[in-house]
Amino acid sequence: MIGAIVGDIAGSVYEWNNIKTKEFPLFSPECFFTDDTVMTLAIADGLMNGGSREAFIKAMKKYGRLYPYAGYGSRFGNWILTDDTSPYNSWGNGSAMRASPVAWAFNTLSEVEEYAEICAAVTHNHPEGIKGARATAAAIFLARTGATREEIREYIEKQYGYDLSRTLDEIRPNYRFDESCQGTVPEAIIAFLESVSFEDAIRNAISLGGDSDTLAAITGSIAEAAYGIPKDIKDKAMSILDDFLLNTCMRFLERYSVS
Repeated sequence: MIGAIVGDIAGSVYEWNNIKTKEFPLFSPECFFTDDTVMTLAIADGLMNGGSREAFIKAMKKYGRLYPYAGYGSRFGNWILTDDTSPYNSWGNGSAMRASPVAWAFNTLSEVEEYAEICAAVTHNHPEGIKGARATAAAIFLARTGATREEIREYIEKQYGYDLSRTLDEIRPNYRFDESCQGTVPEAIIAFLESVSFEDAIRNAISLGGDSDTLAAITGSIAEAAYGIPKDIKDKAMSILDDFLLNTCMRFLERYSVS
């Protein structure tokens, strides 16, 4: 989960100023947390309050209203501010970027995928929105439980139909901003599959351009499970959170014994 927060913060300054290189400061004074972090922690809160559809809705609306300018998409931003609890058939990548806590809260792959779908479908009930969240959570869980890169690749390709055979060098030149799950999740997973360390995974994701903070949040959430996070990187990201978000994060890590 912290890996998603690190990726979000590191990618925040490049979302609208894309770069196509891995050579950049991982953190700069301009870095900030965005809706990716806020909603990741909202899902964590929802899990700590039972993990029901209602718990996720309550947490997402609460956190969204506390941080109304975090950078939400227009439809999600409107959903946060109304009393309407109906989903709106979104296929956006928001369902995937917020799914990482689910992969740490359960100890079987089937439960992880089930709850990833629940937390996605409260807004993103389009099949692609659900698929993106399930695939992201599954990749994290598989990495967390010792699966190899090839095992992760094979499972995601077979179960979810994503093409993970492409290389970053093939993707990077023509990749542009894409807010869809189907145009974000496969690329984020590939960025992890080509990595050699946690930091390298984050750099891979951001170097693609596009929706940099969300790409890096998804990649970072998988990379955390595979590599852990260096203490200096973790400490820097945590220092950027405010007290409320940090408290939610710490409570979740303690509840689910996440190191």
